[in-house]
Amino acid sequence: MSNLRFAVLGCGFWAPYQIAAWRELEGVELVALYNRTRSKADALARQFGVPAVYDDAEKMLANEELDFIDIITGVDTHSQFVHLAAKHKIPVICQKPMAPDLAIAEAMVSACREAGVPFMIHENWRWQYPIRQLKKAMNKSNIGKPFRGHILYANSFPVFANQPFLKDLDQFILTDIGSHILDTARYLFGDASRLYCQTSRVNPEIKGEDVATVMMEMGDGVTVTCEMSYASRLEHERFPETYVRVECENGSVELCPDFWIRATKGAETIVSRHVPPRYPWADPAYDVVHSSAVPCNADLLRSLRTGEPAETSGEDNLKTMRLVFASYESAAKGQAIALPR
Repeated sequence: MSNLRFAVLGCGFWAPYQIAAWRELEGVELVALYNRTRSKADALARQFGVPAVYDDAEKMLANEELDFIDIITGVDTHSQFVHLAAKHKIPVICQKPMAPDLAIAEAMVSACREAGVPFMIHENWRWQYPIRQLKKAMNKSNIGKPFRGHILYANSFPVFANQPFLKDLDQFILTDIGSHILDTARYLFGDASRLYCQTSRVNPEIKGEDVATVMMEMGDGVTVTCEMSYASRLEHERFPETYVRVECENGSVELCPDFWIRATKGAETIVSRHVPPRYPWADPAYDVVHSSAVPCNADLLRSLRTGEPAETSGEDNLKTMRLVFASYESAAKGQAIALPR
C-alpha cells in the first residue's frame, strides 16, 4: 500500500515527539508543517527533512495532497483547524484536550460527522504499555467483578518549566492531566453515570487548579476515585507514572511504582514488571508517555486505512470531555452531577 501523506499543524513542545512517534511506523509520510511563527516550522522541517513549510493553514490544505492532518497546537485553536479540515474533507487527528469547553467539542464532532470526515483524538495515556498490561491482568486474573478502583497521579514535577503557558490557564489540571486520567478510567472501568469533584489551587503562581479529586460511579456499579496533583511533594516521586488499584470480589490487581503489576487472588500474589519500550528520541523525563504515542498512532493509522473506528475517536473522546467539564461543574456547585449513559 502507498504511504498516507500527512501534515502537522503546530511546531511547539510536543511536535518533535509526535513526529518521531509517527516515524516509528511504516506507511505514513510527513509532507508539510504549519506554524503561525514560520521560523519554528522551518527549524522543525530541517530537523525531520520535511519538504514544505507554511504559516497559512488554509493555503497548506489547499495546496498539498493530504490523507490526514495531525493538529498539535494549543487547545484554543483546535476547533479552528478541525473545522478547516472538515471544510476540505481531510481526515483529522487532534491532540487532547479536544476543546476548551463542551459546546465547542460537540460542535467539532458534529462538523466532522456532517462532512463525513474521520475525526480522531491523540489520547495516548490509555496506550501506555503498563496500563494496557494492567487491563489484561484485570481480564485474565479470574478475581471476579470489580467493585472499587483508584487511580493516582500525584507529584511535584516542574511541568511549567517547559510549558510555561500552563501557568496562565484558568482551568489547568482537569483539562491537562484530567483528560488523560478520566479517559484511562473509562478505558479500565466503562462509562460513568455520576461524579463528584473537588479542586484546589496550591501553587500561588498559577491561575488554575493544580489539585483535583474526582469520584465516579462507573461501569456496572464500580466506585472509582481519581486523584490528580502537581502540588504533591513526596519522598519518592516517579513522574509521570500513574498508579492504579482495582479491588474485585475475589482479589485485586495493582499497577505499582516502577511498572510492577501485582495480581492477588486468595493468599497468592503474582508479581510481574512491564517496562515500557524505550526510544532514543524520547525525553527520559517523559519516557512512558512518549513511548505510548507509538501504539496510539498505530491505532489511528489502522482506522484511517480500514475505515473502522479508532479506539480514541472524536465521538468516544467526547465522553471523556463530558467527564472533564462535569467535574468543573461539580466543583463549582459542590454537588454530584448525573451523566447521560
